[in-house]
Amino acid sequence: MPRSLGVTTLQILAAIRDGESYGLDIVARTGLPSGTVYPALGRLKASRLVRARWEDQRVADREGRPRRRYYDLSPEGAEALAEGVTRMAETAATLRAGLPGEA
Repeated sequence: MPRSLGVTTLQILAAIRDGESYGLDIVARTGLPSGTVYPALGRLKASRLVRARWEDQRVADREGRPRRRYYDLSPEGAEALAEGVTRMAETAATLRAGLPGEA
């Protein structure tokens, strides 16, 4: 398991939690720029937190567009997302309660 995942990475994982999505769909769901999403997807794939597959060229040809690469969570990615969401919730609770030692 990689070190703690940041907010941006968690946003990307959450965007594909419910099933396969292609890059521009992930950009739209997260509101993140494509220059952030695509490199992150490459790192997540290399870390085996997401899986990727290219759609059949015939589908893209029939719809008159380039082929799409679809991403989905691996079991490890689902676990990392769950852990990250828990960590973020704990962090938010700490911030709401006030930081230790702060008056």
